[in-house]
Amino acid sequence: MTEENPQGTPEPEGSEEHPFHFTDKRKVNNSGEQSRPAEPSDEAASDDETAPAAESAETDADPLEGLDFEPSGEAAEASEVLKAKAEAAEHLDALQRERASFTNYRNRALRDQEAARNRGVQDVLAALLPVLDDVERAKQHGELSGTMAAIAEKLDQSLQKFGVERFGKVGEEFDPNLHEALMHSTDADATASTVNLVVEPGYKIGEKVVRAARVGVVGPE
Repeated sequence: MTEENPQGTPEPEGSEEHPFHFTDKRKVNNSGEQSRPAEPSDEAASDDETAPAAESAETDADPLEGLDFEPSGEAAEASEVLKAKAEAAEHLDALQRERASFTNYRNRALRDQEAARNRGVQDVLAALLPVLDDVERAKQHGELSGTMAAIAEKLDQSLQKFGVERFGKVGEEFDPNLHEALMHSTDADATASTVNLVVEPGYKIGEKVVRAARVGVVGPE
């Protein structure tokens, strides 16, 4: 019968031959307190994490940002001169733009004015065409004399002042842009189509043909 130890805990089998023991590998400092492995502190970890961010911020920062100085003396005067030159260049550019815009407006207004004037003259000329045709027929038949001939001459002079030109004469070479052929005949001696009869003369203002001349044409066979 085995005896129980005073604490009442049974001893393991074979304890007499191989007694149980362990080795404590912890170190004891001079004060007698047990030491434990050093662990990184939260503050050190925080420093390690923020170090790259701080270095990046220092790299991105403008090295001249911390400088605080105002130019003085010749440097300040040169800065004012450069600023004045820049403002003068801006004002000159704005003035040139305004001048170009005004020039374009003036030219456009002149063109519109000239076009309106020409349209007015064309309208008046179109209204006078029947009268001018009667006067021209009277000239051809020799029916104008005295006062009527003087009036017809003044009428032609007045039209010329507005750029009105009469065209269409016998012997002119036929031009389809200026003449309207009402009749056509052939001639063995003819080398080109020419006007041999003027029924009604044509009128134009500058290069604008108001009415083509109505003529008879003779041409080669």
